[in-house]
Amino acid sequence: MTFYLSTVILTEFMMLAMLVHVIRYNGFKRREKIWYILTFSAIMFCSLAEYAVHCGYYDSRFKIPLTILTALQFSIAPLLGVLFTGALGMRHQFKIMFIYLGVNLLVEIIAAPFGYIFYFDDMGYSRGSGFFIYGIFYFVSLAYLVLSLILVGKKFKHRDFLTIIMNLVVLVSGIVPMTFFKVNITYLAIAISACICYIYYNDLVQMDIKAELLNKNEKINTMQTHMISGLASVIENRDADTGDHISRTSRYVKMIAELARKEGVYRDEITDHFIMLMETLAPMHDIGKIIIPDSILKKPAKLTKEEYDAMKRHAIFGGNVVKEILNGITDEEYLKFATDIATYHHEKWDGTGYPKGLKGEEIPLSARIMALADVYDALISVRCYKDKMTPDEAFKIIEDESGTHFDPKLVAVFLLNKEKFL
Repeated sequence: MTFYLSTVILTEFMMLAMLVHVIRYNGFKRREKIWYILTFSAIMFCSLAEYAVHCGYYDSRFKIPLTILTALQFSIAPLLGVLFTGALGMRHQFKIMFIYLGVNLLVEIIAAPFGYIFYFDDMGYSRGSGFFIYGIFYFVSLAYLVLSLILVGKKFKHRDFLTIIMNLVVLVSGIVPMTFFKVNITYLAIAISACICYIYYNDLVQMDIKAELLNKNEKINTMQTHMISGLASVIENRDADTGDHISRTSRYVKMIAELARKEGVYRDEITDHFIMLMETLAPMHDIGKIIIPDSILKKPAKLTKEEYDAMKRHAIFGGNVVKEILNGITDEEYLKFATDIATYHHEKWDGTGYPKGLKGEEIPLSARIMALADVYDALISVRCYKDKMTPDEAFKIIEDESGTHFDPKLVAVFLLNKEKFL
């Protein structure tokens, strides 16, 4: 009896803990919470009711209350399979629950006065000649649960097959000792089975939610990439040279970042994510040029001081445009990365660049990489105001401006891998 009491106490505390978790957990919808609360509450009630009947302290004065309590237990216990099926997300379970409960309760009410399924005499509780009816109801409920587990398994692509096997083993492990050895751990086994299903199915649901979120994030990233390409096309439509420049510099910045990491330069900062952002957002570096008049942007001669000052405004304006377009539809890291590239890619290592006159590592690494790729491509390309240089001439200029215009560490990596940029 002490062992029996221990299993009941363990069952009650286990189900109480699950109830607290369900009530406090925000990962379930209201409908799911109701089903889990009904399931765990029913197990608690049935376990306590059975102990009250079999605890060994029977008094004939409590015959009627115990008869009512047992009838309720015999009506609810076969319902556990239906309850947990509802918790697993099967549809129309409320209707099935009420029908099954109604049938069970009706049979118990009719049979109880005649002691057909169970009865109480001077010795206490005894099974009636029709006890097999209760067994049939219980078996039907168990079979229904197993069938539901299989059907629900289709939703999760049968990732839960092992759970079904585990639950069957646990349930059988609880029923067999009671049937053959009169060791009552049935409700403890049911409680453990309920916990296994709850934890595992919740995990499967969360995995699917996570996969759905990743899919949505991927769609958002694709949308952002298309948006950036579209914005870059605006520049390309105004200036064909700039358009080709955008596509080439995207490849260059990726190469510079990958080579720098390979050579151990800024390895802590240049992650796979950094390289992805670098390549994706590089097309936005000249977005500010949309405000520059064609008379300046396409001028086939050297710009005057006033025109050059107007041209320099594209850096600040580009950063502002990026903020206005991407703010609210992307995360802070993405937004800052794009803004840094658009705003600071004309800063110089010695502090003589624009728009802020930043110096050395005050300049964001993304903008320093962008500056190198930007100038290299400009040097080897034909522009409306100049002819193209040879790559060797471009390499020589970049080498000469290492430590003044460009980050010397990046220049070293760049010159070490000349052949890759030819």
